[in-house]
Amino acid sequence: MAVKHVMAASMLLALAGCASAPPSAPARLGLKLAPAALGATVSVQQHLRVERAGRIDELDAALEVEPTHLDLVGLAFGQRVLSLHYDGKEVTSWRHVMLPAQVRAEDVLEDMQLTLWPREAIAQALPAGWRIEDSGLRRTLLLDGEAVTVIDYSAMPRWSGTVVLDNLRYRYRLTIQNAPESQ
Repeated sequence: MAVKHVMAASMLLALAGCASAPPSAPARLGLKLAPAALGATVSVQQHLRVERAGRIDELDAALEVEPTHLDLVGLAFGQRVLSLHYDGKEVTSWRHVMLPAQVRAEDVLEDMQLTLWPREAIAQALPAGWRIEDSGLRRTLLLDGEAVTVIDYSAMPRWSGTVVLDNLRYRYRLTIQNAPESQ
Protein backbone atom coordinates (compact mmCIF):
# COMPACT_ATOMS: atom_id res chain seq x y z
CA MET A 1 0.00 0.00 0.00
CA ALA A 2 2.82 2.45 0.82
CA VAL A 3 4.36 1.79 -2.62
CA LYS A 4 1.10 2.88 -4.25
CA HIS A 5 1.16 6.12 -2.23
CA VAL A 6 4.76 6.90 -3.17
CA MET A 7 4.13 6.13 -6.85
CA ALA A 8 0.97 8.26 -6.86
CA ALA A 9 2.82 11.13 -5.22
CA SER A 10 5.66 10.97 -7.73
CA MET A 11 3.19 10.99 -10.61
CA LEU A 12 1.55 14.16 -9.43
CA LEU A 13 4.89 15.82 -8.79
CA ALA A 14 5.66 15.24 -12.43
CA LEU A 15 2.15 16.34 -13.45
CA ALA A 16 2.68 19.72 -11.92
CA GLY A 17 5.88 20.10 -13.89
CA CYS A 18 8.12 22.24 -11.82
CA ALA A 19 6.33 24.19 -9.12
CA SER A 20 9.31 26.42 -8.49
CA ALA A 21 10.94 28.32 -11.30
CA PRO A 22 14.49 27.57 -12.39
CA PRO A 23 16.83 30.18 -10.87
CA SER A 24 17.02 32.30 -14.04
CA ALA A 25 13.33 32.07 -15.02
CA PRO A 26 10.52 34.34 -13.83
CA ALA A 27 7.71 32.82 -11.78
CA ARG A 28 4.74 31.16 -13.48
CA LEU A 29 1.99 33.33 -14.91
CA GLY A 30 -0.54 32.75 -12.15
CA LEU A 31 -3.29 32.51 -14.77
CA LYS A 32 -6.75 32.26 -13.19
CA LEU A 33 -9.43 32.77 -15.82
CA ALA A 34 -13.12 32.55 -14.99
CA PRO A 35 -14.62 29.15 -15.83
CA ALA A 36 -17.28 30.97 -17.91
CA ALA A 37 -14.50 32.37 -20.14
CA LEU A 38 -14.11 28.86 -21.62
CA GLY A 39 -17.40 29.50 -23.40
CA ALA A 40 -18.53 25.88 -23.07
CA THR A 41 -19.56 23.22 -20.59
CA VAL A 42 -17.11 20.31 -20.59
CA SER A 43 -17.11 16.95 -18.84
CA VAL A 44 -14.31 14.66 -19.94
CA GLN A 45 -12.25 11.68 -18.78
CA GLN A 46 -8.53 12.08 -19.43
CA HIS A 47 -5.37 10.03 -19.33
CA LEU A 48 -2.33 12.18 -18.54
CA ARG A 49 1.25 11.26 -19.35
CA VAL A 50 4.09 13.41 -18.07
CA GLU A 51 7.63 13.13 -19.43
CA ARG A 52 10.37 14.91 -17.54
CA ALA A 53 14.11 14.27 -17.22
CA GLY A 54 13.85 10.83 -18.82
CA ARG A 55 10.99 9.76 -16.54
CA ILE A 56 7.40 8.99 -17.54
CA ASP A 57 4.47 9.12 -15.12
CA GLU A 58 0.79 8.55 -15.84
CA LEU A 59 -2.45 9.57 -14.17
CA ASP A 60 -6.17 9.36 -14.90
CA ALA A 61 -8.32 12.43 -14.38
CA ALA A 62 -11.91 13.59 -14.61
CA LEU A 63 -12.44 17.22 -15.59
CA GLU A 64 -15.68 19.17 -15.40
CA VAL A 65 -16.04 22.81 -16.38
CA GLU A 66 -19.33 24.65 -15.92
CA PRO A 67 -19.80 28.44 -16.24
CA THR A 68 -19.66 28.76 -12.42
CA HIS A 69 -16.89 26.30 -11.55
CA LEU A 70 -14.14 23.91 -12.58
CA ASP A 71 -13.53 20.57 -10.87
CA LEU A 72 -10.66 18.15 -11.46
CA VAL A 73 -10.07 14.80 -9.76
CA GLY A 74 -6.82 12.90 -10.29
CA LEU A 75 -6.55 9.15 -9.74
CA ALA A 76 -3.52 6.92 -9.50
CA PHE A 77 -3.95 3.16 -9.11
CA GLY A 78 -7.69 3.75 -8.62
CA GLN A 79 -7.11 6.01 -5.63
CA ARG A 80 -7.89 9.74 -5.52
CA VAL A 81 -4.63 11.63 -5.11
CA LEU A 82 -5.68 15.16 -6.04
CA SER A 83 -8.82 17.22 -6.30
CA LEU A 84 -9.13 20.82 -7.37
CA HIS A 85 -12.12 23.16 -7.32
CA TYR A 86 -12.08 26.65 -8.82
CA ASP A 87 -15.09 28.98 -8.70
CA GLY A 88 -13.49 31.80 -10.68
CA LYS A 89 -12.23 33.51 -7.53
CA GLU A 90 -10.67 30.93 -5.25
CA VAL A 91 -8.80 27.69 -5.83
CA THR A 92 -9.38 24.99 -3.24
CA SER A 93 -7.58 21.70 -3.46
CA TRP A 94 -6.98 18.46 -1.64
CA ARG A 95 -4.06 16.17 -2.15
CA HIS A 96 -2.93 12.90 -0.76
CA VAL A 97 -0.64 13.27 2.29
CA MET A 98 2.20 11.61 0.36
CA LEU A 99 2.03 14.25 -2.35
CA PRO A 100 5.01 16.64 -2.09
CA ALA A 101 4.31 20.25 -1.08
CA GLN A 102 5.88 21.45 -4.35
CA VAL A 103 2.82 20.23 -6.30
CA ARG A 104 0.66 23.33 -6.55
CA ALA A 105 -2.98 23.23 -7.64
CA GLU A 106 -2.48 26.68 -9.19
CA ASP A 107 0.14 25.28 -11.60
CA VAL A 108 -2.19 22.45 -12.65
CA LEU A 109 -4.98 25.02 -13.18
CA GLU A 110 -2.67 27.21 -15.28
CA ASP A 111 -1.70 24.35 -17.62
CA MET A 112 -5.37 23.41 -17.97
CA GLN A 113 -6.38 26.95 -18.86
CA LEU A 114 -3.47 27.50 -21.28
CA THR A 115 -4.53 24.30 -23.01
CA LEU A 116 -8.31 24.70 -23.14
CA TRP A 117 -9.40 28.34 -22.86
CA PRO A 118 -9.82 30.51 -25.99
CA ARG A 119 -6.76 32.49 -27.09
CA GLU A 120 -8.61 35.79 -26.68
CA ALA A 121 -9.45 35.12 -23.01
CA ILE A 122 -5.84 34.17 -22.25
CA ALA A 123 -4.40 37.13 -24.19
CA GLN A 124 -6.43 39.60 -22.11
CA ALA A 125 -4.99 38.18 -18.88
CA LEU A 126 -1.32 38.08 -19.91
CA PRO A 127 1.17 40.46 -18.28
CA ALA A 128 3.35 42.78 -20.36
CA GLY A 129 5.88 40.96 -22.52
CA TRP A 130 3.73 37.83 -22.91
CA ARG A 131 1.86 36.86 -26.08
CA ILE A 132 -0.20 33.87 -27.19
CA GLU A 133 -0.63 32.73 -30.78
CA ASP A 134 -2.82 30.11 -32.41
CA SER A 135 -1.92 28.70 -35.80
CA GLY A 136 -4.10 25.82 -36.93
CA LEU A 137 -3.80 23.04 -34.35
CA ARG A 138 -0.81 24.67 -32.59
CA ARG A 139 -0.80 27.21 -29.76
CA THR A 140 2.36 28.99 -28.64
CA LEU A 141 2.90 31.06 -25.49
CA LEU A 142 5.76 33.55 -25.87
CA LEU A 143 7.68 35.78 -23.49
CA ASP A 144 9.51 38.67 -25.13
CA GLY A 145 9.23 36.88 -28.48
CA GLU A 146 10.67 33.58 -27.22
CA ALA A 147 8.51 30.43 -27.09
CA VAL A 148 7.87 29.28 -23.51
CA THR A 149 5.12 26.72 -24.10
CA VAL A 150 4.00 24.97 -27.28
CA ILE A 151 0.68 23.09 -27.36
CA ASP A 152 -0.35 20.78 -30.21
CA TYR A 153 -3.90 19.52 -30.69
CA SER A 154 -5.04 16.51 -32.73
CA ALA A 155 -8.58 17.87 -33.11
CA MET A 156 -11.04 20.59 -32.20
CA PRO A 157 -12.62 21.32 -29.83
CA ARG A 158 -9.47 21.44 -27.70
CA TRP A 159 -10.81 18.93 -25.16
CA SER A 160 -11.18 16.17 -27.77
CA GLY A 161 -8.48 13.90 -29.08
CA THR A 162 -4.89 14.23 -27.92
CA VAL A 163 -3.23 17.39 -26.62
CA VAL A 164 0.55 17.68 -26.18
CA LEU A 165 1.86 20.55 -24.04
CA ASP A 166 5.62 21.11 -24.23
CA ASN A 167 6.72 23.43 -21.43
CA LEU A 168 10.11 24.64 -22.63
CA ARG A 169 10.80 26.69 -19.48
CA TYR A 170 10.24 23.90 -16.97
CA ARG A 171 11.30 21.13 -19.37
CA TYR A 172 8.36 18.78 -19.28
CA ARG A 173 5.88 17.33 -21.76
CA LEU A 174 2.28 16.72 -20.76
CA THR A 175 0.24 14.52 -23.11
CA ILE A 176 -3.51 14.53 -22.48
CA GLN A 177 -5.54 11.78 -24.09
CA ASN A 178 -9.19 12.76 -23.85
CA ALA A 179 -11.73 9.93 -23.88
CA PRO A 180 -14.27 10.24 -26.69
CA GLU A 181 -17.42 12.02 -25.54
CA SER A 182 -20.31 9.62 -25.08
CA GLN A 183 -23.52 10.40 -26.92
